[in-house]
Amino acid sequence: MSLLDEIKSKAKANKKTIVLCEGEDRRVVEAAARITKEGIAKIVLIGNEEECKKVAPEVDLKGITLIDPLTSDKTAKYARILYEARKAKGMSEEEAQTQAKDRTMFGALMLKAGDVDGYVSGACHSTANTLRPGLQVVKTAPGIKTVSSCFIMIAPEKHKYNPDGVAVFADCAINIEPTAEQLADIAVSSAKTAKSIAGIEPRVAMLSFSTKGSGNDDKFTQTVPRVKEAVALAKEKAPELALDGEFQFDAAVAPEVGKLKAPDSKVAGNANVFVFPNINAGNIGYKIAQRFGGYMAIGPICQGFAKPLNDLSRGCDVEDIVATVAVTALQAE
Repeated sequence: MSLLDEIKSKAKANKKTIVLCEGEDRRVVEAAARITKEGIAKIVLIGNEEECKKVAPEVDLKGITLIDPLTSDKTAKYARILYEARKAKGMSEEEAQTQAKDRTMFGALMLKAGDVDGYVSGACHSTANTLRPGLQVVKTAPGIKTVSSCFIMIAPEKHKYNPDGVAVFADCAINIEPTAEQLADIAVSSAKTAKSIAGIEPRVAMLSFSTKGSGNDDKFTQTVPRVKEAVALAKEKAPELALDGEFQFDAAVAPEVGKLKAPDSKVAGNANVFVFPNINAGNIGYKIAQRFGGYMAIGPICQGFAKPLNDLSRGCDVEDIVATVAVTALQAE
């Protein structure tokens, strides 16, 4: 059984309820039907029957709960939740009533209210429009200030440098130039994802072009000092976590290099969770692994929210949506 099949199987056992915010998109409607048929999750689809039938006339909507924010009897309740969350930022009750009818905001408010276990959107909305409602009303998990993302990278076959056959790469999609504190949050969140979703015991490497002081860019971009600080902060946040750095990638994954460059480290040469110093390195890194290495990339998976909330790529297909819903259901454990 592949890791993706395992994730779907575990999601079926969880029986969580996930809201899909984009009933106007054919792919989302088709995915909702497949997820419902396969029993991966219970689906609340934001839209109305006429609209869904128009974009996907052949799809059976049986078992899917359809909700239209323009007619729902819960919209007033959600508007009140939004107003309480945003009044300190200057939001009026009238603005809250209007914004609560927006589909992505409505989905986030359902999640905040506990009426669903997870939220998935982004098939036809930008990342900013998808995540903003989460940041405004769902907010971050206790002890975490940073919302981040990761990819679960599945190897085409087991390799001597990846005996688990799976790894986690972060942050490849959200934080452009993270601070030391943000990198520490990304590391802790990614370790949690590695354990709960990828099913591996996390060994976290904080990556750099330097290994244990071999490189120095103090006079330029100062990434090495930032990663070093992030290592210290992450160890304070999660002292039980197997985490170390700063490492070059080869020192993180190759036992012979790790032993040479960081002989006292328990992570060097043995890492399976990789925290990149910025989005340039992370995004390039996961795509190299995809295209040159043949890895399958599941994600981006959002991390750090108080409740599970995930963003789809606008280029996603039905299978991508199904996989994201399955991951979201596992995050809701």
